[in-house]
Amino acid sequence: MLQADQTLLETPPPAPARAAGADSGVPAFLLLIGALLVPVLVYFSTAASIVSVWDRSETFAHGWVIMPISLWLIWQRRDTLRQLPVKPFWPALAALALCGAGWLIADLGEVAVARQYMFAAMLPLTVLAVLGRQIARALLFPLVFILFGVPFGEVFVPPLIQITANFTVDALVATGIPVLREGNSFTIPTGNWSVVEACSGVRYLISSVTLGCLYAYLSFRSRLRQAVFIGLSVVVPILANGLRAYMIVIIGHLSGMTLAVGVDHIIYGWVFFGLVMFLLFWIGSYWREDRTPGKPTPPAVPERADRTVLTKPVLAMLASVAVVIGLWPAWAKHAETSQFNPAKPDLSALALSSWQTVPTFTDWTPQFVAPSAEVARSYRAGTEQAGVLVYYYRNQQQTGSKLVSSVNVLARDKGSYTQVRQAVRTENIGGRALQVRETVLSDGTRRLLVWSWYWVGGATTTSDAKGKLLQVREKLLHGRDDGAAVLLYAPFDDKPEPARATLHAFAAASLPAIEATLDAQLAQGRP
Repeated sequence: MLQADQTLLETPPPAPARAAGADSGVPAFLLLIGALLVPVLVYFSTAASIVSVWDRSETFAHGWVIMPISLWLIWQRRDTLRQLPVKPFWPALAALALCGAGWLIADLGEVAVARQYMFAAMLPLTVLAVLGRQIARALLFPLVFILFGVPFGEVFVPPLIQITANFTVDALVATGIPVLREGNSFTIPTGNWSVVEACSGVRYLISSVTLGCLYAYLSFRSRLRQAVFIGLSVVVPILANGLRAYMIVIIGHLSGMTLAVGVDHIIYGWVFFGLVMFLLFWIGSYWREDRTPGKPTPPAVPERADRTVLTKPVLAMLASVAVVIGLWPAWAKHAETSQFNPAKPDLSALALSSWQTVPTFTDWTPQFVAPSAEVARSYRAGTEQAGVLVYYYRNQQQTGSKLVSSVNVLARDKGSYTQVRQAVRTENIGGRALQVRETVLSDGTRRLLVWSWYWVGGATTTSDAKGKLLQVREKLLHGRDDGAAVLLYAPFDDKPEPARATLHAFAAASLPAIEATLDAQLAQGRP
């Protein structure tokens, strides 16, 4: 009996069953890297545009570390990756095709952030297609985290400026300091202040959300705790930025405008933000649930199962992915070549018979980058004064200029004029409903009322999104991208109603001439 037990002890145990690809952890990881490289190579210009934003913008400099963090998180799960089978998921090709179509529409509409998001979404979808659902599910967060590298967030600057200005003014009033406010600028007894883009807190918000999502993934297993912490990472920096702005104004006020009025208030802001984030993560540490990545046990397969990841189905999927995602850049290149119009637009024919041309009555100049043609005229009718500006764009994709762009603004942050308020109105001009974006500008002593809209392919809109869609429609249906920004403006002293009446009369007199001039350029732009 003892001899039999000794024999059992000396007999080596049978080899455990292994999953397909069980000893292929490194090859599977390399295949994953190769899968991620396919969209990067096909959409290299889009990837380069993302990197260029990281390089030039401090707001999005965090993008440099997003991919290394994602790869590190994937490497941390290499044991899990080693145990899971590589099994291509063919339905993912449909999702890749949708992303490609979205990229094409964004490319035709010159919407850089949408184009970049479509490209970024292709990265996890390519992994899903090539390596399969089990691996994609196991690496879900590291793959989705890649999307944080897309430089997105500037759209939140205007509302964040408004929130910060409201918070600061309300806090000053609550502490007994009188405030005179005009738009996002305000005056207190010791000096003048203005909430501009650098004070919006968008950098704090982007950094906080990115770090908050990463911290929630690493520290919590409960979906509820993750959601609560991510929610706090959104709300806390917004409130903290308002408090930061208030503290800076108070420091300047109490120091007689000698402290926190220059670059030092930016430094104070980052120190304060660092303290707030430390407190947020310190509080979050009390909820911490240490994450121990699970090791799923796949169904056992015979020991002699094929462990090579570069199987025929995998190679076929890689080739299919390259074809599916490669179609759209080729289509975009063809459209770009066919839409080019060498004729230079000319707006000099624009003229009015019922209003007298006069020298300009304002030093205001909006910022519209590199239009193909522009015209600026000032007019008078009796005691009424009004002006017109038209910026015409053609061959936008080839020249790099854009009609609908965040860099095209009516007032610069550091210019003499600032934007006080803006709203959308509908005016009845000659029996026609015309929607205009009404903006009040001020340089502290003088004010302008500006009506503006986009004109694309004969249609008008005040919406950036609709303007982009109109451009896409024109490119797809008519093979052209001509469009213009039209601005009418008039001065006023106190109330805008007189200027509004002036612009109404001026629009009725000028709109036929403006649209006739634009229609003539559009006819020139037709292939």
